[in-house]
This record gives sequence, C-alpha cells and structure tokens, in this order.
Amino acid sequence: MKKITVTMLVMLLTIAMLSACASKGNDGKGGESPSKGSTNAGAEKIYIPIISKGFQHQFWQAVKAGAEKAAKEFNVEITFEGPETESQVDKQIEMLQAALDKKPSALGFAALDSQASIPLLQKAKDAGIPVIAFDSGVDSDIPLATASTDNLAAAALAADKMAELIGGEGEIGMIVHDQTSVTGASRRDGFKKQIEDKYPNIKIVDIQYGGGDHLKSTDLAKAIIQAHPNVKGFFGANEGSAIGVINAVTELKKEGKIVVVGFDSGKQQIDAIKSGKMAGAITQNPVGIGYETVKAAVQAIRGEKVESVIDTGFYWYDKSNIDSDEIKAVIYE
Repeated sequence: MKKITVTMLVMLLTIAMLSACASKGNDGKGGESPSKGSTNAGAEKIYIPIISKGFQHQFWQAVKAGAEKAAKEFNVEITFEGPETESQVDKQIEMLQAALDKKPSALGFAALDSQASIPLLQKAKDAGIPVIAFDSGVDSDIPLATASTDNLAAAALAADKMAELIGGEGEIGMIVHDQTSVTGASRRDGFKKQIEDKYPNIKIVDIQYGGGDHLKSTDLAKAIIQAHPNVKGFFGANEGSAIGVINAVTELKKEGKIVVVGFDSGKQQIDAIKSGKMAGAITQNPVGIGYETVKAAVQAIRGEKVESVIDTGFYWYDKSNIDSDEIKAVIYE
C-alpha cells in the first residue's frame, strides 16, 4: 500500500510539472500563449474596401490603379468594386452593406446618391470605421475626407472653353450623367452658372441626364439636336455622356457644325479630340483620386490628421497639348 502511494505521488508530480510547462509560452517565460486571433492580428493586413460609382468606364479603372498603388505602398489590402452602371443605386447600397459586414478597418466610398447611402455610412461611423469619400461626396459630415476634383471650378472652365469656341453666342445643350450625385450636380451647376453669369448671348436650350450610359446619352443628344437644329455646342459631363454626344453628332453628320466639349478621358474621347470630332475636354486625375483615398484611409486608421478636402486637380486638354507630358500623366485609355 505504501509503494502504491509513492507511485501515485510521482505521477501527480509529473502531471503537475507537464501542466506548468504547457502553460508557458514558446519562449519558456510563462504567461498565456498567443491566441490564434492575436497572432493573426499581427500578421493580417489592414483591409479597406473601395466602392466606386461604376466599373464600366476607363475612368474607374484608372482610379482602381491609383488605389492599388497606394495599397502596395502602405502594405494594406483593398478590394475595388462598383455596380455595372452608374444608375444602379440599389446595387451600390448592397455592395456597401456587404463591405460593412466584413468589419473593415476603413472604407472608401463614391456615392451614386448623396442621400441614399447616409444610413449605412452612419452605421460605419457608429462602428468606428473611418469613411473616406472619393470622386463624389455625401450630403453629410460622416466622411472624414473627400478626395475629388473641384467639379464646380472644372465645369466652369469647360464653359469658358465652350464660349470661346462658339464665339460667345448661340444655343448649346448639356448631357449630364445624373442629378443625384455630387459630381453630376456640381458639373451641371458649374457649367450652367458660368454660362449664365458671363455669357448672356449663349442660351442653354436643354439639359438631359443619361446615367453615364453612352447609348442613352446618344439618343438624348440626338433628340436635342433634332428639336433645336441651330444648336452650336454640347457639353458632356462625364465619359459616357461625352461619348454619347460624339456618337450623336457623328450619326447626324454634324461634325464640324457642333462643338463638343467633354469631361474625363478614355480612348474614345482621346481619339475624338485627335480626329477633330471633339474640341477638348476636362480631365481629372483619376489615379491620384484612388491613391489619395487609400492614403487618407490609412492615415485615419493610424489616428493621424486627415485633410477634410483633398483636391486632386483638373486640366483642360485638346489637340494642342494632348501629347504633352503633363496631360499624358492624367489621361487614360
């Protein structure tokens, strides 16, 4: 009986010693071993979903390239997505909800509708997720920053160029991508106000909204031309709008008779300017927009100061400067 007791004591002591060793970390210094979650927290990259207004235009591909450049530089993980067309507000809202469900570290968002997204963006704010708006702002103070072009000023410059090209008088039309986003409203208002304030002999006969779709914009531009046969110029407020106007002018054999001024870039606009079908356009800095969005998100995550307005710049380009180094850096095909 005495022998059994000693054996049992030895076993108990051995078990105790093994338990003590197991409770130590890998360095043998004791304490709780790092959990799987804490290990991953140190190894996983910061995740920042970027939700754009669309994916079909080359503009958004250029924004994506800028965002990916910043993601690589700051060693963070991003996703970049947008609805098939810039009229799919509901689809974009679904994408926003799906992004928030993944509990990201921050969020980049270009609103198709400056009001519709506010409830979900408020959820992000309540959850401590910094929101960086890009290209198109939101009618709210929820975003910490907005990385975008000064669209009012850019559209005013387009109006000045139009006035110069048509000799300061005549009828013109406008095709705008939408009236619900900040970019759509700002480009419309910037162009319209500049014409009305500075050029009393120029009359805007119609403003139509094509949703950024070049086919719909073509039909709308053709309708305006047919209703107003004396129209001398058109402003297309984004890539799809401008391409639609070019197509309408071409189909109605009005090349050389109607001055077309566009906004954004893309191969078709570049080709139209080189061929003379389009007089010129405003280009943004889409790569810079994407880059600055991710950079601001990283700064917000780190608790660093973020400028509330990040002006990414704009440029007028036409046949005279399209091949310059300055313009080549900001146009995209």
